[in-house]
Amino acid sequence: MWWFILLLIIVVVIGLLMIDFKLGRSHFIRTRTRRDYEKRNSDIELFSRGPELFDRMFKEMKEAKSSIHVLFYIVQDDHFALRFMDLLKDKAKEGVEVRLLMDQIGSHNVPKSKVRLLRDAGVEVAFCQKVRLPFLFFSSQQRNHRKITVIDGKFGYLGGYNVGKEYIDENDKPELSPWRDYHLRLEGEGVHDLQTEFCIDWFRAAKNELKDEVKYFPPAERGSITHQIFPTEGVNIEDFFKKFIDEAQDEIIIGTPYFIPTPILMDALCHALERDVIVRVIIPNNADHMLVKEAAFPYLRILLSKGAKVYQFMNGFYHAKVMIIDDHFCDLGTANFDKRSFFINLEINNLIFDKEFIHTLKNEMAKDMEASDMLSENDLANVSLLTRIKERVASSISILL
Repeated sequence: MWWFILLLIIVVVIGLLMIDFKLGRSHFIRTRTRRDYEKRNSDIELFSRGPELFDRMFKEMKEAKSSIHVLFYIVQDDHFALRFMDLLKDKAKEGVEVRLLMDQIGSHNVPKSKVRLLRDAGVEVAFCQKVRLPFLFFSSQQRNHRKITVIDGKFGYLGGYNVGKEYIDENDKPELSPWRDYHLRLEGEGVHDLQTEFCIDWFRAAKNELKDEVKYFPPAERGSITHQIFPTEGVNIEDFFKKFIDEAQDEIIIGTPYFIPTPILMDALCHALERDVIVRVIIPNNADHMLVKEAAFPYLRILLSKGAKVYQFMNGFYHAKVMIIDDHFCDLGTANFDKRSFFINLEINNLIFDKEFIHTLKNEMAKDMEASDMLSENDLANVSLLTRIKERVASSISILL
């Protein structure tokens, strides 16, 4: 009889979690504010390796004169994060306004003692997306997955890199090293939109309004690349991605660590294949979370059967979040090609409409494909019983992976 009571308790708990999640998401969608930025013109630089990215970012932070605003999903507690925090403390002591915003769960490793040292040095620190009533489960799942850095209101960064030694140290976590990702540096009109997004997230977390302060939005020169900052909060991405996939005429390239598309996007990709569009998907061979690899298998089987090309990146861990449509559009930012990014997380992407930049990005992604093994239909047809079980489990909770 005890097993029946235990089973009943488990069913009730799962039911309550599902209700919490559904009601929490519905409440958030009703109360969120959609923000649509215009197309801007900025100079944009692509980084594909952590050491080069952070050398440049830290150099500009050291040269900051007025303000440094930083938002990261993950800040670790290691030697590299300590170097990052020391830099912020030094700038605050110089009189520069420094604000550090971190996701509560993503940056849970940061000890209170280090937060206290940051604040003692003059750095303003806040944690966003805190777990709270009345929707404890939903709030524990909805993360601020954005990565934004704005320096003096003039230079901006966004992309896939977080702050931790695994992003710069090729000897850390050998099975997931080197870390392959993409990050962007902006200078020009688009930096104001990044600053606005930081200010909005800062106000939510710290209850301190910044976006009306003119000093954070200095005059910006028009850059050479047309682009559009694209923030999302549980909606919008699916519609945008479908629109661009439907418009593809020649080629679609998707790079993502987690490939868990929605039915609408799967249909769009299948229709693209049916009209002879080449579809390439780059995913990591090694997974950094349980079940995410198995969750992708049912979708990849369908795409492979229709002629898609799937690349499993073998040279470390593939964490890029990229989509390229033909030679006229690409999307690069923080959103993965999965249901969590589409329906739960707060994300920020950059839509770029520039053939020269896309040519540069394609050359980088060609390197990714060269460092990959091709996945075949036969590979996924002969998986083990355990893998099939994992697929079923993953499918049932795919929105949470």
